[in-house]
Parts: sequence; structure tokens; C-alpha cells
Amino acid sequence: MAEIFDPKPAVQKGFEIDERILRLAEKAEESCAERFAEIDRTARVNGEKVLKAFIDNKVSAACMTGTAGYGYGDVGRDTLDAVYAQIFGGEDALVRHNFVSGTHALTCALFGVLRSGDKLVSLTGSPYDTLEEVIGIRGKGNGSLADFGVSYDQVELLPDGKPDLAEIFNKAKDAKVAYIQRSRGYSLRPALTVDGIAELVKAAKGANPNIYVIVDNCYGEFVESKEPLQAGADLIVGSLIKNPGAGIAETGGYIAGSKKLVEQCAYRLTCVGMGKEVGCSLNQNKSMYQGIFFAPEVVANALKTAVFTEEIMSLCHFKCYPEKGEKRGDIITAVLMKDKESLIAFCQGVQKGSPVDSYVLPEPWDMPGYDSQVIMAAGTFNTGSSIELSADAPLREPFAAYVQGGLTFAAGRMGILTALQEMFDRHCLKLF
Repeated sequence: MAEIFDPKPAVQKGFEIDERILRLAEKAEESCAERFAEIDRTARVNGEKVLKAFIDNKVSAACMTGTAGYGYGDVGRDTLDAVYAQIFGGEDALVRHNFVSGTHALTCALFGVLRSGDKLVSLTGSPYDTLEEVIGIRGKGNGSLADFGVSYDQVELLPDGKPDLAEIFNKAKDAKVAYIQRSRGYSLRPALTVDGIAELVKAAKGANPNIYVIVDNCYGEFVESKEPLQAGADLIVGSLIKNPGAGIAETGGYIAGSKKLVEQCAYRLTCVGMGKEVGCSLNQNKSMYQGIFFAPEVVANALKTAVFTEEIMSLCHFKCYPEKGEKRGDIITAVLMKDKESLIAFCQGVQKGSPVDSYVLPEPWDMPGYDSQVIMAAGTFNTGSSIELSADAPLREPFAAYVQGGLTFAAGRMGILTALQEMFDRHCLKLF
């Protein structure tokens, strides 16, 4: 059929969206009904688990009040650690607003556990871009793990993007820490489910029973009813401006798992001998409690947005990862664009459908920690919050937009529709 670019737009509650895009949205939602129901069932299980942790640890009004100064005896901070430990199945946890990002929390974990002469091995191929300088893959002499005498190796992924269990067994034998990145990051490889992580842990510990397994759990919390500590991991690490903060926590991160290892990480965050005993919570406790409480439902909305994105973009003939029907390990949908122009149009369209800064036009820029320009659409209440609807991508082949988040499905859905409309208006999308 002929390509058409000048239809009269249909208006849906004040949004000018082409009627053909609206029809595609309706069809996509009908196809997603069964998966939406499964997401709701998982959210209920996780919501009950969170509620039980609040009750068991006697969360009180006093826990919402912050402290200043050294933070000695901060009951809210210490109780929140216990709540996180129970929710995620760990012996202990370190939940702090002082973590400025997920990468910062991961850095504290790696530096907390590793020592000079130790070896770190990544079981999931190349790590996320911002960890490359932390490890010492890029940049020398800046205080990386390599500068402190920690060696590094990685197990390359198989051609289908899955971990190489046989090679993991070989390379884990002389390593102190095995690192697993649960999410796909800026790649098209599958995100790991908890069962998938269990296979990697089994392979690594089968070769080396003394190895510590640290999982970057970012984007994966509450996607399933189980977490990686239940799969045998020793530590899990994440950011509070992703899943567990629910768009309410203003900043922060967490580390959970082995009590011994959490203490070592706390020594890295503050100082040796003080660890978790110091660090005032200021006015952050309440938002962190509310964040983890709402997280199962908010993650469910983000998952519905992700599944809807996958469905409607597939109807528009764009390749998506994960593919329809594939079990999810995180909240991200990668949409493979045809060129740089389509990628930019999509991200700028998401921005136009955002609740904050909708009038801003995101442009590619040299973002610190990345080796290529990155465009980031994120009209969020908390800057950089990835549990709120966002779409970002490095401007390099294969020109994939990584879509994540959605505090509510209604807003997430509309953000994707405005992105499609923007692509159509710029002749990057055909409608029939």
C-alpha cells in the first residue's frame, strides 16, 4: 500500500495521535492481556513479601525521621537495612542515600571484596560501559581496580547472546569474584532470569567453591517472585532510582547478601572500623521506605509498559528484544531502529510524552563514562530515574533504543504513542 504522511490526526484526551497508531495500540493491548495478568500475579506475591518485611521488622513512625551529624543509632536507617535483607533473602543489607548511582554501589561492592592480587571475572561478557573505567578496561592511573593490582578476565557470550557455562567453569577456577550483570545493558543479549543466574552460580562455584558471586541486579528487582540471592549469589547490588525506589526515593542504592561481605562493602563506603554504624539519613528515610513499599506495583507498571512497547513496535515492523513470549529478566525493551535519525526521533518523541520537561528536546551528547555519544529521553521527577519512563541509547550501530520504566501504565503507554507519532511526523515510520 502507498505510504501516507498527511492524515488528519485523531485526538485522544488532548493528545494528537494518528488514528492508525491508536488502532495499533488497541490491538497491542488485546494481545498483552494474558501477560498483563501474569505481571499482576507476580506483583501481588512481591507486594505481600514487602508488607511482611515491614511488619516483621516493626517499621514505625520513628523510622521515617532522619538524623544529622554522625548518624549514630539511626533506627530508621538500621531498620531499613533489615527490611531490604528480608525482602531480598540476605543476611544483611546496606541501603544508603549516599550511593550516587548503581555504578557507585557496584564500585563499593567490588572494592570492598577484592584485594591486591585477586582476580575478577565477568561471567556475562563485557560489563556495562560505566564499569569499564572502574575495572581498568578503559583508562589507567585513575584509581581503578587494575591500578590496585586486581586482574580481570571475562567470559565472552555465545553467538546467541547466552552465557558460556563451560568457559565459566574454566575461568572461575582462580578468581576471587565472579561478576554477573543481570540486565542486558547497552547490548542485545538476553537479560538473565533468576533461574538463569542459578545456572551461572552453579558453574562458577562448581569450579571454585570459594568464589564470591556478585550480581548487578539493576532493572531486575521484583520482575520475578525470586531474587538472585535465592539462586546462590553472595551479593546483589542495585540503584534506588531504578526498581526498588519506585520513583519515590530521590537517590541512593543498596547492597544485600552475606553479612560478612556487606560489612566489607560498608567499610569501603564509610571507613574501616565504622562501616554501617555511621552515616546520617538526613531527610531521606521516608522516601526510601515508601519507595520499596510501592516498588512491586510500580515495577508491574514498568513491565506492562515494556511488554506493550515490544508488542506495538513489533506491529510497526521493528525488531524488539526480548521477543514476544520470551521470559523477562528485567524491565527493558530494546527496539532496533533502522538508522540514527529514527533513533533520535523515537527518543525525542518519548520526551514529548513525559510528565516533566516534555517541552525539552534531548540531543546526543558526550556523557561521562560512555565511549560514544548518548541520547537520553527522561522526563522524570528524579533526574536519571530509570524506573520512570525513559528511552536512551548510544549513537552507534545497531541503533537500538533502550526503553525502560513507567510509573503508571497510562503514562507509559502514552509516552510510546507520542514516540511513534514523532517518528511518523519525521517520515521515520510508515502507517497503512
